[in-house]
Amino acid sequence: MIVSPLEYSATTHPGLSRDNNEDTYLCLPEVGLWLVADGMGGHEAGEVASAIVRDTVAQKIKTNPQAELANSIQDAHKAILHSAAEGIGAIGMGSTVVAVQSRDKYFQIAWVGDSRAYLWTPNYKGTGKSGSLERLSTDHSYVQMLVEKGVISPDEADAHPEKNIITQCLGMQELADVSVDLVQGQWQTDQWILLCSDGLTDEISDQTIAQILSLSDNSLTAVDQLLHAALTNGGHDNITLQIIESPVKPHPFWSSAKQWIPHITGRPLVDAGIFAATILILILSIVNFIL
Repeated sequence: MIVSPLEYSATTHPGLSRDNNEDTYLCLPEVGLWLVADGMGGHEAGEVASAIVRDTVAQKIKTNPQAELANSIQDAHKAILHSAAEGIGAIGMGSTVVAVQSRDKYFQIAWVGDSRAYLWTPNYKGTGKSGSLERLSTDHSYVQMLVEKGVISPDEADAHPEKNIITQCLGMQELADVSVDLVQGQWQTDQWILLCSDGLTDEISDQTIAQILSLSDNSLTAVDQLLHAALTNGGHDNITLQIIESPVKPHPFWSSAKQWIPHITGRPLVDAGIFAATILILILSIVNFIL
């Protein structure tokens, strides 16, 4: 296996019910940083809050790529509070955030609010048939709190009328500091990380997300199809998403050789074994015929 520069695809859309977009996103592959921020506070306030998050985190990580992601997000919270106090934006403006920082074969996800991170692992890249979708983040929301207390089930949470009430966000006046949640992992071959605002997940289920990813040959197609599905289902909110591809790639020899291996079972090593055995039998048959 080799480690390559990360590839990605991203998009944002105001949706079909709003004339402004309070979402923003950040892509800094040179320092291994991607981010989605969903602003709130109304026209000209939510946009300001999410932009402060984007710019603060970008500046911190670009200045020091080894800086802790959680600390940079904490700085963004304080920057929103300071800006509001100085008359930039509005008092009460805020933003969610979800970000991934990738270093070599490892990644870290950090978030505040209900913007989400998912990990997609295909069974075999290129077959477009199946895979697994894992939600890496846990919403900071009232409904998630009800789920954790056993008051409602996860299925009931998706249709709960108060599912968009969040328990914390960057810029929340009552909080001197926010609680930044973190998860870490190691990249595997062909995995994708999906970052998104709730404009995507309010419109389409995790099952639909998984189905779209399983049928997408590349991240650009996946991003386009996810956005299309969210808009088709109503597009009631701003929609922002990006997919970051694993830097772990097969060895160049395997990458070039596997194009000659027929897809029999959809499992590359098994298919390679069957193909090799078939070639060996053919060679032995030819040798036996000659002798």
